[in-house]
Amino acid sequence: MNSSDLTPRNEVEHLLIEMNEGRLEPENFARSLVDQQIFIPVKDEKHHIAGFQLSTKAQPLVILDEEGNRVLIAFTSPERAKEFASEFPEQCAGYGGGLLIEASWILRRIGADMGLSINPGQDMGFDFDADMVAMLASVLPEEAV
Repeated sequence: MNSSDLTPRNEVEHLLIEMNEGRLEPENFARSLVDQQIFIPVKDEKHHIAGFQLSTKAQPLVILDEEGNRVLIAFTSPERAKEFASEFPEQCAGYGGGLLIEASWILRRIGADMGLSINPGQDMGFDFDADMVAMLASVLPEEAV
């Protein structure tokens, strides 16, 4: 990883740096993250008319970790996702698009017993196990209707 990869590109990356440098507790990082936008890759269905989707449900990138646990993959920016996709083309096949969305939206909708990895395999990343995801989701305020 070159040094430019460690230059923060947005508020989430500033928070990650503060946490990695010990200036922000992981719990406070998690609480700050829920109000920030993160990027999740979604399966890109091929259609003969560019820009049209065949289904109404986006399929996010979910992988199995070493222990066989399901983990939703997310990134601090689309650029970080491109770096991951170039390193792991097999896992990312078909994921040509994505959603930039508030972390709280994702936490409310993430499947049970699923972890969340932000910038997996990168120095500026963080992994939430399924218990941490469930705890964060449980303390979110009620969603406005």
